[in-house]
Amino acid sequence: MNDTLSLQELIEEGKSTYKRGDFLASARAYQAAAQGYQATGDRLTAAEMLNNASVAYLRTGDGAAALQAVEGTPEMFADAQDTHRQAIALGNLGAALDAMKRLDEAVEAYQRSADLLGQAGEEDLRAHVLKSLSVLQLRKGDQMQAVATMQSSLEPGGKANIFSRLLKRPPKQAGK
Repeated sequence: MNDTLSLQELIEEGKSTYKRGDFLASARAYQAAAQGYQATGDRLTAAEMLNNASVAYLRTGDGAAALQAVEGTPEMFADAQDTHRQAIALGNLGAALDAMKRLDEAVEAYQRSADLLGQAGEEDLRAHVLKSLSVLQLRKGDQMQAVATMQSSLEPGGKANIFSRLLKRPPKQAGK
């Protein structure tokens, strides 16, 4: 841990460097905060900081570091029965696995994340995860599943985007 900065200062440094686009500095600040929280025995906050570091590492293009940071955190949150953070960690795990070209594992992580977010009523986050899953399925060549996943990502209540309206629109009849 960086002795000159408090844990809160490390978190603020992680946030501000992320906003400035210095993702490597952000990841390092979050990792230092994670180490500090681990040293105090606060494993869940440490795991949350590791998830933040993972996201920042992904922005640097370092999928291996992102994966290393996030691995094991979904299980920590599951053990604590923190479904919300477990779901987010699974989404981050999916993104890291995707970056490492471990596509089948990424699909599984994204699906588990979306399921938990759905159970928790987190529709906006669920939609984001499902869109990522849909893009991954498309890259894998599974177009029909990608369309079905994208369709399921749409917000309930009719706030459909142009893509969903096109999917739902019946084909035009000849001569009309």
